[in-house]
Amino acid sequence: MTAVLAPPTRRRVGAGWIALIAALSIVGLLGTLLVFGGWTPRDALDPAAPAPDGTRAVTRLLEQQGVRVVVARDLAAAERELAAAPATLVMRDAPMLSDATLARLAESASDVVLIEPRSRSLDVLLAGSSLADVVDDRTVEPSCETPAARTAGPARTGELYLPGDGVTGCYPTDGAFGVLVRENGAGTVTAVDGFSVLTNRVLPLDGNAALALGLLGGSPTVVWYVPSPADADTGAEVPTIGDLTPPWVTPVMVLLLVAGVAAALWRGRRFGPLVTERLPVTVRANETTEGRARLYAASGDAAHALDELRRATRRRLVRRLGMSARTPAGQLADAVAERLGADRAVVHGILIHDLPRTDRDLVAASDRLRDLETSVDATLRTERTPR
Repeated sequence: MTAVLAPPTRRRVGAGWIALIAALSIVGLLGTLLVFGGWTPRDALDPAAPAPDGTRAVTRLLEQQGVRVVVARDLAAAERELAAAPATLVMRDAPMLSDATLARLAESASDVVLIEPRSRSLDVLLAGSSLADVVDDRTVEPSCETPAARTAGPARTGELYLPGDGVTGCYPTDGAFGVLVRENGAGTVTAVDGFSVLTNRVLPLDGNAALALGLLGGSPTVVWYVPSPADADTGAEVPTIGDLTPPWVTPVMVLLLVAGVAAALWRGRRFGPLVTERLPVTVRANETTEGRARLYAASGDAAHALDELRRATRRRLVRRLGMSARTPAGQLADAVAERLGADRAVVHGILIHDLPRTDRDLVAASDRLRDLETSVDATLRTERTPR
């Protein structure tokens, strides 16, 4: 049985498709993580999580100070607890809530502490404040008159904020602040980077624990709201693709479709009924052979070209040795080796096994086939010559 190498071009095309599919899979996976999972660990800033980025330690400290901590894992539970008694609302960013719902929730609390605020939360609840930058955790003096910061003293900062109108900044770093505080009637709204101050990993450092107790422990009850995707507001109607599409897109698409159909009718090939006719010329065999040879050369498929040469050589040798046309290639090679008194492995390599990898190898293999066939013819002529 003759082994045939895959053409290099075909291998390159296959590798290209594999690389494209792998790249699309990676992009799809990253997009899914960014849209649905993000890069934040699941237990990050969770009040019940003992992991390094959880906040169970600060909840235990609050309870030891006599503060009742209620964990609300949906919006309805948080609103019920805030309506029952004055409480401090602690929450991370909640992008699923509308501005109105976010403001209503904050108004129902005595104090609000945002422990992972984003730009929208800062703008809505802290009078136009915004994100500034993120720096490596460093110890900073409070440099403000806020009681909780003044009592805590030096603490860590990570994410920085720019204060809006009427907002006090504490822990200044590089022109921004690590804590923002805004008076809201009888209470306050505070923004702090929870990952730098409140997590189990950083709470024992510097004045982080004192700052956390000062910011969160102002009321006898803390309602720790953990936002859930199910809290998304459903009152507003979600815009459709048609609502978001500019008005000129539809006419342009229709025009392009009509132009494409017109071009297809104008330039398209029109097939009539099949007609049987004689070819006007006869193609000579050598022209067909040369054409096929050029195709093999263009594809770089030396192995397949040699396989065709071997088939033709084996057919001629079978006829000359008087063997059946169905004789396997291995038996034919054995018969040729016995007639020539040659090494069986060498004859098998010439007729079956040797695989060329370059055009030079193909030419050399073709010469060996020709020489082998010439040698067999010479032994046949010797047998027919009378002595």
